[in-house]
Amino acid sequence: MKFSMRAVAAGLAAVLFLACLPAQAADSASRQTRPLLVFGAASLTNALDEIGAEFTKTTGQPVKFSYAASSVLARQIEAGAKADLFFSADVEWMDYLQARNLIDASTRKDVLGNRLVLIAPVSSRIELKIGPSFPLAAALGKGRLSTGDPDSVPVGRYAKSALTTLGVWSSVADRLINADNVRSAMAFVSRGEAPLGIVYETDALIDNKVRIVDHFPASSHLPIVYPMAVTSVAQSSASSFAAYLRGPEAARIFRKNGFATRP
Repeated sequence: MKFSMRAVAAGLAAVLFLACLPAQAADSASRQTRPLLVFGAASLTNALDEIGAEFTKTTGQPVKFSYAASSVLARQIEAGAKADLFFSADVEWMDYLQARNLIDASTRKDVLGNRLVLIAPVSSRIELKIGPSFPLAAALGKGRLSTGDPDSVPVGRYAKSALTTLGVWSSVADRLINADNVRSAMAFVSRGEAPLGIVYETDALIDNKVRIVDHFPASSHLPIVYPMAVTSVAQSSASSFAAYLRGPEAARIFRKNGFATRP
């Protein structure tokens, strides 16, 4: 029996096509289940871990989180990190990425609010009422005040703004522990290495080794707002998680962790 070369080639092509189908299907399934990578402000750690687990349980879509100061995360995205979603602790670092076309501006939403608090180790006897010209420097004694770096870390920016408004910034500006994120700032107080710190209320509520001395007046600093946006390089499933973060189950978890949810 004779076969033309054209027939043989067609047969080989058909065999190769059929052989590739399982690999193509597996590759497609892999793309569909590739974990979402979410860059989140350090203060969101507990809430986002819980929300991510619930989202995965509901949808089957895995989610991975990378937590740090919003400044660090924004600069990583600028440097090419393939994050699918950015959840910042202030609007400035979201503005920074938007100005560079590194987020999908149509997905940007202000999701949460928080409060600024002064904390001390739980065993401390320091008592202070926050107000204009309150004696913060005297309360520190020979110690230092722990908060985020005011030049870049959102909680440090809020802290500097509040202390400036209240007229006490100059008395403590050279006595800071400039932590690289809010959880690090709280850790110095939790370990007793700093007598006082300025952090978010939500962070103070999860550490039983610190106590809230007082809340800063909301009028002493800009509102603490957490914006969220899908990045410009995000995979398509990122929009589903963004919607989930604005939904009722996520709102319940955020509120449980002390955050104020925004409409």
